[in-house]
Amino acid sequence: MQNLAHQAYGNVQARTASEKEIEQALMAEITAALEEIASQEKPELSEWYDAINRNLQMWTIFTTDLLNNNNPYPNELKAQLLYLAEFVRQQSRALFSNGAGDLNELIAINKILLGTQPPLTEVG
Repeated sequence: MQNLAHQAYGNVQARTASEKEIEQALMAEITAALEEIASQEKPELSEWYDAINRNLQMWTIFTTDLLNNNNPYPNELKAQLLYLAEFVRQQSRALFSNGAGDLNELIAINKILLGTQPPLTEVG
């Protein structure tokens, strides 16, 4: 019964929410899952993998959209976002292969784009 209610709510939300709102909700949900995994000393391997994989899939979709000729973003912004997408891909691959990537960096990137964390500044 709960699953049916969730599906019905999701259908209504899909009809009433803008694409940007849906993207933000998805990113917030995935970021929360990453934060949950990061907060655990020994997370379940399947949950850890799922959270990272969902984030990677989201960024792959963003990349596809950014490379679409109809994407209205300025080229400079597209280039910056594509750079972030590549960084996310590399960090995810490092996490999958040997756990050497930094989950907190993936979380920070998402939170910056969500506007819930100030941008990082370069030191140098």
